[in-house]
This record gives sequence, structure tokens and C-alpha cells, in this order.
Amino acid sequence: MKRYRWVSYGLFALLAASGCGYNSLQALDEEVKAAWSEVQNQYQRRADLVPNLVGVVKGTAKFEQETLNQVIEARSKATAVNLDAKSLSDPESFKKFEEAQRGLSSALSRLLVVVERYPELKATQNFRDLQAQLEGTENRIAVARKRYIEKVADYNKGVRFFPTNLTAKYLLALEVRETFSADEKLAKPPEVKL
Repeated sequence: MKRYRWVSYGLFALLAASGCGYNSLQALDEEVKAAWSEVQNQYQRRADLVPNLVGVVKGTAKFEQETLNQVIEARSKATAVNLDAKSLSDPESFKKFEEAQRGLSSALSRLLVVVERYPELKATQNFRDLQAQLEGTENRIAVARKRYIEKVADYNKGVRFFPTNLTAKYLLALEVRETFSADEKLAKPPEVKL
């Protein structure tokens, strides 16, 4: 009789563990980390392109130094703020990272708007190549962010829905992760002053 009781307890524990979502939560966590790595990879690609873009602009035209300095400063800030996968649950760290990346996006947008006034710059092959690479990178960033948002949504559902929320909270100590938010400033087109 005792043996039967232990077998039934063991069977119950096995069934309970399979329904608790332990493995699925671990898989979702790894998918979020992988998606975040891709976001960082694309941001790094953009940061690597900026010095080349600035160099070509400086070498080709007597350009507004203030605009170039803003791009260089924004790149410096964006690369100084790092957010690893372990810190994705920290809203404050995530916000700092997002703000730094938005600053670089904004500075690059201003640079490309001002470049429109310099036909000789737009005509150089190096600038056109870098601009195409930068535009492609911005598209890749958008795709990587979209995938990250989707993975975080799946992960957050696993962390919040019953019964996996019990496993997430008490067994794995998992928390809801932050995701990207819309920037109200980007809803307005950049101002061009000629």
C-alpha cells in the first residue's frame, strides 16, 4: 500500500510539473533573449555605419558642423547605454536605452534632411552607398524590434497567465519584460529650416 501511495504521488508530481509550464517558460525566456540580441546587433550595425557616414559628409562638403556634432554625440550616447538580457525586466534601464537610440535616430534624420541642400554630396557614390546601408539598417532595426515585441508579448502571457504564472513567480522568479513604446516626438515630421 505504501509503495502504491509513493507511485501515485510521483505520478501526480510528474503530471503537475508537465502542466506547470516550466519548460515552456524557459523556452519563451530564451526566445526573448535571442530576439533582444538581434535588436542589439542591428543597433550596433547602425552605430558602426555612423562614423563612415560622418566622414564622407565631412570630406565632401563644407557641412553644418553643428549637425555633425549632434550625430557624433548621439552615437556616443547610444553606444554608451548597454542593456543586457538580464536587465530587460528593469523599466528604468530599458527607458534609458530606448531614449539613447531615439536620440541617434533623431540626429540621423536631421542629418539626412539637411543633406538635401547639398546636391554635390548626394551625388557622391560613397554617400549614396552609406545612405542605402543606413536605410537598410533602419529597416532591419524595425523588423528586429517587431520580432522582439512579439516575443515579449508571448513571454509576458506565459508569465501572467494561470497556471504558468505560479511557476514563473514562485519557481523561476520571472517578471514581465519591458517592450518598446511609440515615441510621440516621431509622430511629427522633422522641421526643415532653409
